Amino acid sequence: MTVYHTPVLLKESIEGLNIKPDGVYVDLTYGGGGHSCEILKHIKNGKLIAFDCDTEAEKNLIEDKRFTFVKQNYRFFKNYLHYFNCPAADGIIADLGVSSRHFDNPERGFSYRFNTSLDMRMDQNAALTAYNVVNEYPEMALVEIFYKYGELPNSKKISHAIITGRENKKIKTTYDLAGCLKEFYSSNTEYKFLSKVFQAIRIEVNNEIKYLVQMLQRVPGALNKGGRLVIITYHSLEDRNVKNFIKNRGKSDKQEFDIYGASKPALKQVNKKVIIPSNEEIKINSRARSAKLRIAEKI
Repeated sequence: MTVYHTPVLLKESIEGLNIKPDGVYVDLTYGGGGHSCEILKHIKNGKLIAFDCDTEAEKNLIEDKRFTFVKQNYRFFKNYLHYFNCPAADGIIADLGVSSRHFDNPERGFSYRFNTSLDMRMDQNAALTAYNVVNEYPEMALVEIFYKYGELPNSKKISHAIITGRENKKIKTTYDLAGCLKEFYSSNTEYKFLSKVFQAIRIEVNNEIKYLVQMLQRVPGALNKGGRLVIITYHSLEDRNVKNFIKNRGKSDKQEFDIYGASKPALKQVNKKVIIPSNEEIKINSRARSAKLRIAEKI
């Protein structure tokens, strides 16, 4: 097997899992298999179940009797644990966001660097694409997307420019979209601006924040006592949800209460300070720059 995506903070995230040789572990974002390969090095009689909804992930699967792959969105992971007769896991890891492989593949439409069709789907069988969002969403829906998911203060002007642009002809490609918005950026601000625009559309296409929240809510009930949750985020929206979830000590989908009626905490924070990549790692992989690692443990 050849790992096509070099995981960020690999050593720190694997250490954060505190792996037991006979434990059950879940890789919620299999991708190129980097984390899964490393987890298997640390278990003997244990089990690893990995999830990914991207068809490309199936081209790079590990052949190992301890490994099971599920082509499904990670929000369903708890259902599959029961299906595989694993009521709870000893560790769950998620490396959120889009891999370098996605950004560097023009056909997927994740990057404005290539003139290609507007797609941005993680699950290539999904119906909604970036083309649908840009050409069919009403103006106020676009305003909300760019403000909420792109954190763009001029979201109204951006949305109006897209509406005006698509009245003349359909916005079919990444370059078409960037062209509609050229009044909002210069050569110095192009990267920062278009990255936020594309991020906002991608999050909408893949329902990323909603599915992240659903997944997090199911984690406490899917971990054994002492089990670890390890999550790597890449932008403020993801990190804010993960940070608040851990800070609130894990609001479970089956909340437990003490004898006084107060909700019982499900998780405790392991790393008091967020873990970020070293300067050395950033030099090797510039895309690691925005990564943040948070770890929690089931009480």
